[in-house]
Amino acid sequence: MKTHCMSLREAPFLMIASGEKTFELRLCDEKRKTVEVGDVIEFICVTDGYPKVRCRVTSLHPFPDFASLYASLPLLQCGYTRETVASASPKDMEAYYSPEEQARYGVLGIGIERIGI
Repeated sequence: MKTHCMSLREAPFLMIASGEKTFELRLCDEKRKTVEVGDVIEFICVTDGYPKVRCRVTSLHPFPDFASLYASLPLLQCGYTRETVASASPKDMEAYYSPEEQARYGVLGIGIERIGI
């Protein structure tokens, strides 16, 4: 079992802390390829003042791109809310990962369960 560290903006961090967000979406680059089911991820909020949130990896869902991921995973568990899910688009992830990066590495939906704060 390994422990990984990932940073998040405040809104998705709080959704993970509350247990509402149970999938973390990332590029499947070299760093993420080392994540395995059973590993621990410590999420750190980029906004100061929040304690780390520890989660266990429960599942891994690799996809070639976010369009495939969005068609397969429950978006209400991926960081969208009832108010925002209707307008959810795979293009939303281009704010973090370019189409070229997605094509090069693929993407990963990481199933998580909170195990501590």
